[in-house]
Order: sequence, then structure tokens, then C-alpha cells
Amino acid sequence: MSITIAQSVLPIVMDTGGMTKGWSDTRALLIALMWIPATLWLDRSVSTAGQLALGALTWVLLLWWLSHERDLVRAQTLVVVVLATIVEYVFSGWLGVYLYRLDHVPAYVPPGHGLVYLAALTFGRLPAVRRHASLAIKATVVLAGAWALWGLALSPRRDVLGFLWYLCLLGFLRWGRSTLLYVGAFVAVSYLEILGTTWGVWTWQPVDTIMGWVSMGNPPSIAAGGYGWFDLYAVLLAPALVRLYRTRRGRPRPTGLAQGRDHEVVEQPVGRDATAAIGAVDAIDTGEASTRLGDHE
Repeated sequence: MSITIAQSVLPIVMDTGGMTKGWSDTRALLIALMWIPATLWLDRSVSTAGQLALGALTWVLLLWWLSHERDLVRAQTLVVVVLATIVEYVFSGWLGVYLYRLDHVPAYVPPGHGLVYLAALTFGRLPAVRRHASLAIKATVVLAGAWALWGLALSPRRDVLGFLWYLCLLGFLRWGRSTLLYVGAFVAVSYLEILGTTWGVWTWQPVDTIMGWVSMGNPPSIAAGGYGWFDLYAVLLAPALVRLYRTRRGRPRPTGLAQGRDHEVVEQPVGRDATAAIGAVDAIDTGEASTRLGDHE
């Protein structure tokens, strides 16, 4: 069955691998995927002072990574860190929808959200993922769907929230302007949530603490569907932040920005012709293009 999905594209960072000369996307992703479990493992036993130290080190890693990225990605990461930190203090610190081990939001969490976003973005712009974009998107839909249905029907803790977030993920994959970003988010956020809850760093309540209507797994199965809202706002708001920054600094705007096109992207082909077309770079209006998946079987 054909699945119509919005053109799978990522912002300017996807044209040449994304990072400045001398820095490897693969290397950065591996560092993040090692730092996340190392931090969570250490947090199993450290005090608040230890969390502050982990927070400082995580900020150093995040700023180091961002020093190799372009302005657009820096702005996107800033949006994610700000929004995610607000959500953390509202839904954990105030409402108690999920609880951290020491009953407060650890110091490494705000910069950690930046690392998770960069990991998702970087995963989506890896050449192997771009070459097999159709397969990556389909695999995400199937694996996430199986997990969500398991949580809804078979899990010891009925996971309605996870299923609702799966519907959100489908929406991002269908209409989002940066489809592979959401594929990367599914990988990175699932990795984070499974480790964090397995090691007891945080725990989700059995039911939401706001209305008491929505049951939740520990973790909710498709947390990436909720995290995708951060990614969406990052993609939407970052161009305006870049324009504001460059205007105040008196820096000229790139051609795409000057013409009102805020996302210089790589067209993301799928199917048998993906390899041949992978290098095509253009500044396009991403809201109109679409790709039919399933027509290349």
C-alpha cells in the first residue's frame, strides 16, 4: 500500500554532511550515544553536586558540538533546549507526570535535550540513512506501530499516552517538512527513555496527574511523538532567529534567506533512484513537495 509522506528533507546542514570541515557527523553521533548512557549510569548514584558536575560537562559537550555546526542548527538547538526545559519543569517539577530520582530536574537535562536533538538531526543526515530514506521511514512506522500496539494491548501497564504519541509521530512523518529528523528522533528518544527508566533515573506515573484519564507506560512507548513537537518548533522558529541574529550583527543573509526561503535543503529521493540523486542541493519551498512511498517496491 502506498504511503504519501511530505518531502523528506532536512535544513541546510544536510548538503555536505552538515558539520564544518574537520568534524565528522558519525563521530559526533557516536560521542552522543556514548555520553547519554554514561551520564544516566552515573546519575544512578550521584548526589545533587554530582548532577551539577554532569550538567557542566554536558554543557561543554553541547557547546563544543555546536561550535562545529552552522547558525541554523545552533538556533534550532536553542529552541529545543528552551522549550524542553520549560516542559521539564512544568510536567515533572510541578505536575509530577514523571519523577526524577532526586525529585528535581537534574542539571544535565537542559543541555541533554540539545544533545538528543543533535543526535536525531545527525542520524537523519547520515549518507546511509539518506540513501535508504524510504526504508528508514517505513521501518519507523512499523516498529513504532508495533511498540504502540503492544503498549496498548499487551503491556502490564496500559499505555494510552504512547499510542497517542504514535499518532503524533505519524502526523510528523506525513506532513513534517523534515521527515528524517523525526526518524532520528524515534531512534534517539527511544534509546534515551529505555535507558533512563530501566536504570531508575526517572519514572513515569501509571496515569497522568492532570486529569487522571490517560494511562502511561514506563516509559510511554513512542515518546518521540511527543518530542517531535520540540523538533517541529525548532525547524519553524530557527530561521527567524537566524535572520534576527544576522540583522543585529550586520551580517549578510544567504541567498535562500534573502529570497524568503528559510530552509536550504537536499531533496530527499527514495527508492531505486536515491543513490544517483543524493547529491542534488537546492533551496526550495518545502511545504509543497511530496514523495510517495511504496511505489518503488
